[in-house]
Amino acid sequence: MTQKLVIIGNGMAPGRMLEHLFEEDATAYDVTIFNAEPRVNYNRLMLSPVLSGEKTYEDIITHDDAWYEANNVTLLKGAKITEIDRNLKTVTSEAGVVASYDKLVIATGSNPFIIPLPGHDLDGVLVYRDLDDVGAMLTAAKSKGRAVVIGGGLLGLEAAAGLKARGMDVTVLHLMPTLMERQLDPAAGYLLEKAIKDKGIEVLTEVNSKEILGKDGRVSGITLDDGTVIDASIVIMAVGIRPSFSLAKDADIDCNRGILVDDKMQTSDPDVYALGECVEHRGDCYGLVAPLYEMAKVLAKNLTGGNAEFTGSVTATKLKVTGVDLYSAGDFAEADDREEIVLRDAAQGIYKRLVLKENRIIGAVQYGETTDGPWFFDLLKKGTDISEMRDSLIFGQAYQGGASLDPMQAVAALPDDAEICGCNGICKSVIVTAITDKKLNTLDEVRSHTKASASCGTCTGLVEQLMSVTLGDTYDPSKVAAVCPCTDLGHDDVRRLIQVKSLKSIPAVMQELEWKTSCGCAKCRPALNYYLVSDWPGEYEDDYQSRYINERVHANIQKDGTYSVVPRMWGGMTSSDELRAIADVVDKFDIPAVKVTGGQRIDMLGVKKEDLLGVWSDLGDAGFVSGQAYAKGLRTVKTCVGSDWCRFGTQDSTGFGIRIEKFMWGSWTPAKLKLAVSGCPRNCSEATCKDIGVICVDSGYDIHFAGAAGLDIKGTELLGHASSEDEALEYIVALTQLYREQGHYLERIYKWAKRVGVDEIRSQILDDDIGRKNLYQRFVYSQKFAQHDPWSERVSGKDKHEFNPLAIFGQEAAE
Repeated sequence: MTQKLVIIGNGMAPGRMLEHLFEEDATAYDVTIFNAEPRVNYNRLMLSPVLSGEKTYEDIITHDDAWYEANNVTLLKGAKITEIDRNLKTVTSEAGVVASYDKLVIATGSNPFIIPLPGHDLDGVLVYRDLDDVGAMLTAAKSKGRAVVIGGGLLGLEAAAGLKARGMDVTVLHLMPTLMERQLDPAAGYLLEKAIKDKGIEVLTEVNSKEILGKDGRVSGITLDDGTVIDASIVIMAVGIRPSFSLAKDADIDCNRGILVDDKMQTSDPDVYALGECVEHRGDCYGLVAPLYEMAKVLAKNLTGGNAEFTGSVTATKLKVTGVDLYSAGDFAEADDREEIVLRDAAQGIYKRLVLKENRIIGAVQYGETTDGPWFFDLLKKGTDISEMRDSLIFGQAYQGGASLDPMQAVAALPDDAEICGCNGICKSVIVTAITDKKLNTLDEVRSHTKASASCGTCTGLVEQLMSVTLGDTYDPSKVAAVCPCTDLGHDDVRRLIQVKSLKSIPAVMQELEWKTSCGCAKCRPALNYYLVSDWPGEYEDDYQSRYINERVHANIQKDGTYSVVPRMWGGMTSSDELRAIADVVDKFDIPAVKVTGGQRIDMLGVKKEDLLGVWSDLGDAGFVSGQAYAKGLRTVKTCVGSDWCRFGTQDSTGFGIRIEKFMWGSWTPAKLKLAVSGCPRNCSEATCKDIGVICVDSGYDIHFAGAAGLDIKGTELLGHASSEDEALEYIVALTQLYREQGHYLERIYKWAKRVGVDEIRSQILDDDIGRKNLYQRFVYSQKFAQHDPWSERVSGKDKHEFNPLAIFGQEAAE
């Protein structure tokens, strides 16, 4: 009989525990989760990149709604548990929801410590623990001003760097002489302080806060013990955490500093377990993720009849501040029975220190160059005797044996259980097995399937080396390529930084993102132009010189230097008046070829450049606008005759196609976008090979996307079903906007879908009603600045030099 498992808390530890549990036995329990936060599970280690703008909330989601549904997990969001009744074996939420359990897991995490300074309860005094805290800081950062961060530890420095990246002035106050004194020795602390100051952040050490000042109930500054007053609009307290165990204590479960657990993660009640930051195990409470993941694996085993034990953990620390490489593990305090090996390179800003006891590493500090951190950590955890490699140990794994080895060989030599990704607790064997079994070939695929390198990114180099060792010559790291040789940044990073840094011109992008060339190239300029048009509608003015020739002249150049002109025909419909106007233009300008296109339009081929303005003028007088057959944007909406004429038609496919095209024309997209609407499943308009297609059925509209019928042949994926035309339009527009915001320049929609994931796209469009409506509204707003006929504008004189000859040559009369 399936047992009931109730979990209180939905952080990283219980999330990882469930992954292991389902691997052991996916049918062992009916799982119910009560999450006090109003959202799904996310990676808290990545809050700092969210604060700085390097990532979004969506980027750090660990388990989305679809994951819980697929694993038959009942997730109650915003449901704080207020009572555990061990006699009845029930839990009760704040809203009065009662759930019974056979086994209970408490994973309530920790609470940030609040210094009881006068003024600590003022508006603007914040902590840094969850996504709501990040949201509060981002709101405060909009007003700029100064942020004071109390605490120069890991979280405090990450908060300081994030707020600085958001445009605030930042001061860090730290009680001790050096930053991160619990993880770093004074030498590394000095280097870290120098790096933080170089980022424009003020650092004050050996200072003590006395009072938080306020005005009208809100923070206005802070006073130090020595009388110094610092103006501030917000104060962040980042001075430590305490296990959150009051719920367990109220239920008479044994607690001390945290919830007391044995090696099986069992509490004083045999049917109640605990894991994560809320527990105390053998006198230790843990605040870093690696031991939490070890606890999770042990608990999953034991919940499925195993006999695993958690015997404690050694932790390693990384700082998630862009441009600061730091790694620390173990005990580096000085003592008579310890020795040390130190390497300093002042020119490169590198400092390494190993603390040894009885020829074993017990502590390691690295600053500036941290590649060997996981190797040193592995030697430390295993208690490896290093006497035979002592002379070269500080130089790292690649130098063992007396000479520098190929780094690939060093990675290959790592044991299977060597930790590669500390953020997610991923060891070498997990990555290698995934690459081999799932035939993974790109870094993005490895990130997707294993989570390695998907968080802070500091292990990316190791993961790529491991891929190279595993795949050999078949591994092509260029698949995750820079936009062009002008930059080392990829498309995702460029798009993200344009938004974070509010860059609104191509020169600003190139300056702030440190382009290697003065003006860019033919590859990056069109991409940057598109990203700026897409991200800043109404603020960025389209730079037509950064477009390819077809988009500059709004016609397709042919092999003989003439152009083709394709007017828009809404949904493929036309009239006798329109056909006569086209015929008149063909005769007037002696256009040599006229062709009906596959997109149900008419193409006039062989138009001379000097005739383009005249052709457009006459077509405009007849009511035509540009068909944008040249554009990286909406081209056609192909339709069948639908219910108006066809005896099989279920809906007005022609009318809906016209509505879509009139709503969406003029919009720019990463690559060309072709749509189709079929009036019945017979699919006469070939909707199931388009970028976006609609199949009309009796009950409404089946929406498809990500098809291809060019160099690649691919059927569409089903997005979902809409019961009304309005709903279908909302889905289509939101999908298009999501593609506009996430697609790489020149990346067709089917390639974007493969990269991002069809299920992820479905989730964002179908499951997130608010997100979908926001996407729809952003598209609507952008159309205010997009729906201008470029032919009419050029006829009126815009960019007229583009259509004027550089010179006119003719015969001159002889004197």
